[in-house]
Amino acid sequence: MSRAFVKEDGASWGDPSRRFTLPARDHPAYDEAAAEALLDAARDGQTGSAEMATGYYWGEARLKPHVERILERARSKSDERLIQLAERFLK
Repeated sequence: MSRAFVKEDGASWGDPSRRFTLPARDHPAYDEAAAEALLDAARDGQTGSAEMATGYYWGEARLKPHVERILERARSKSDERLIQLAERFLK
């Protein structure tokens, strides 16, 4: 890609002012909360913010079991947008 189209200041990666409610990183529920945060942020087009907050990137294998449970919950509630995002995460 041409450098003319790449922002080098990182400003487009995420909003560092966005806040997420997460347990301590060593808490057993951290990965589940991180998966929720990534999907929630993706709804708003702020995946980078959640990546910064959680320390996990989109598609992180460690979070896939949690995303699979979120996907099942989304299907039971017919939440089409969350279904789409969870399926995308799992690819």
